[in-house]
Amino acid sequence: MCWLGAYAQISDVLTAPEKITFPTWDQVGRTEDYSEFRVAFPSPVVTEYPENNTVSLQVFMPASPIGKPPVVLLLHFWGATDSELEREMAQELALRGIASVIMPMPYHLSRTPAGKRSGELAIVPDPHALRRTMIQSIADIRRTLDWIQSRPEMDSNSIGITGTSLGAIVSALAFGVEPRIKSAGFMLGGADLAYLMMNSSRTTAARAGLRADGWTEEKLREELADIEPLNYLSPDDKRQSYLISARYDTVVSPESGDRLREKLTNVETLTLDTGHYGGFLVKSRLSRSMAAFFDATLRGRQFNAPDKFYSPTVRFSLLADLQSGVQVGAGLDLWRSNTNADTFAAIYITPRGPQGYFGFQLGKGVSLGAMFSRSGTSPGLVWSTVF
Repeated sequence: MCWLGAYAQISDVLTAPEKITFPTWDQVGRTEDYSEFRVAFPSPVVTEYPENNTVSLQVFMPASPIGKPPVVLLLHFWGATDSELEREMAQELALRGIASVIMPMPYHLSRTPAGKRSGELAIVPDPHALRRTMIQSIADIRRTLDWIQSRPEMDSNSIGITGTSLGAIVSALAFGVEPRIKSAGFMLGGADLAYLMMNSSRTTAARAGLRADGWTEEKLREELADIEPLNYLSPDDKRQSYLISARYDTVVSPESGDRLREKLTNVETLTLDTGHYGGFLVKSRLSRSMAAFFDATLRGRQFNAPDKFYSPTVRFSLLADLQSGVQVGAGLDLWRSNTNADTFAAIYITPRGPQGYFGFQLGKGVSLGAMFSRSGTSPGLVWSTVF
């Protein structure tokens, strides 16, 4: 069968995959918190890469469930080379008596074609390929939900989904089109795919290719309309969700997160004082918070996000002042105004020793203020990116 012709079998994100008989699962491990299983089945979408055509699930059953446990589907970030982040989440869920399933998305992990990097083919400067990959992702999720519902050990009426970064974006689309999902958590996620492709700091190479082929953000938004999460999420949908964003995120920007939040009716939010990657400094706390969300929502209770959540703001900066000249530095914010988040104080480690800084943002990562060092105090200009 021609692989292009096979795509016609799943033509859009609303098309349910054909029902299949699933193979048995195999136990591959056991801890005091959970038993681990593996099961693999064919993707509903056939591509030219054989490795990408098989979906291999990692399944975690809690050691001491009370009755049939709820289950959460876990999706990774773009370019993931292992499942350590999702495994940590699986353990947190197991401690609460919740099962979980890690699903590799197309062209990642076990589905990486020979000679390619994990995720290399997932985001490319071709809108038609992006559509096909997103359609395959949703078809794979729907078939995974079919598998979950085939297991008598699990509560098929209490299914959640969560993902990080790209996994959160895919989760948002799945939440919009799949009513079997009871609640959803989005870690560093957002929406408006065209905006992300044309503005994210992570899509520089793909963006250059799109622009070279004449694509604008407006044209791209029209082309990707049928895979855009914003077009499927409804204000009448009262299912609970949890959106975690980062204040200084340049990969999935706060603007993208806001567009997703505005489409979610019953949503709790948490904002980290980090960039896109700084959440990894508090990833265990984030996993516990997300697990608490599912512990509540999959068991019919309302979840309230924490009012305060410490997350360090780590800056990598180019510093310029009259005392020390121009130098590079790594800094940690010590204080930030409650009324104006653009005003901050930080301590920097530089080649010329520690330096303090107090200033306010001018825009695009540039701030103006005062630099403090052993040599004295002088006006300072800082350009920084937040981790």
